Amino acid sequence: MTVTTTASQASRPLVWRMLPPVLVDARRGQRLIERNVYVYRRTWMIIVSGFFEPIFYLVSIRLGLGALVGDVSVDGHLVDYAQFVAPALLASSAMNGAIYDSTMNVFFKLKYARTYDAVLATPLGVGDVALGEIGWALIRGAIYATGFLVVMLVMGLAASPWVVLCVPAALLIGFAFAAVGLAGCSYARSWADFTWIQAVQVPLFLFSATFYPLSVYSPGLQVVVRLTPLYHGVELCRAFSTGHLSWSLLVDVAYLLVMGLIGLVVSSRRLATLLLH
Repeated sequence: MTVTTTASQASRPLVWRMLPPVLVDARRGQRLIERNVYVYRRTWMIIVSGFFEPIFYLVSIRLGLGALVGDVSVDGHLVDYAQFVAPALLASSAMNGAIYDSTMNVFFKLKYARTYDAVLATPLGVGDVALGEIGWALIRGAIYATGFLVVMLVMGLAASPWVVLCVPAALLIGFAFAAVGLAGCSYARSWADFTWIQAVQVPLFLFSATFYPLSVYSPGLQVVVRLTPLYHGVELCRAFSTGHLSWSLLVDVAYLLVMGLIGLVVSSRRLATLLLH
């Protein structure tokens, strides 16, 4: 397999060979996505069950806590607390789903099911594996984001027609976290290592301006929060949901896009190290 791949790459133009492996023949990653679709056709409840957790959060805030908190200031505009939290929960749901798909699921296929050994016996390469798994995480994220958005609309938690852009924003969040999650998974040695992922994931969920405005933090903590990836996802979804748009959103998009691309290249190279050597 390694000899064939090397010979094939050597026959390509120099510019093509200089590209990261993950960017070569990107369309072939869809074959792995098709495999996941066939697998989950008989275990569809696993996908559906992941939709309910953020919905329960949203309903509890809408019917209970939101009435106690009242309005929250967002960029000088007062917003109902449920409207403040709803887009942040959508962003958090995109993060959680992407991390779960690209870490625990991939680790099982990598270490126990040996799925990728079989995949590499076909014309697919390690870059296709990385793209396929990240692509599948994005598909699940799109399903969750669309369903969550429908619930937001039904409950009257969308204050702007721009709210439809929360779905592509959730896909961008999913791409960033799935790529980094896949890269991190490639370093895991046992199931115990995934406790480190939880140690990062939970603080991100709680302290990325998800439930509280950034202004409640001290100036030093505000700087830390602004550097976290989920904060940028929350800012995107909240801006589209409330309709308070600004050019600073381009920084959020660039942050998540660069994060995803770095994770994509690292995960591709790490999988090559694990599977081809």
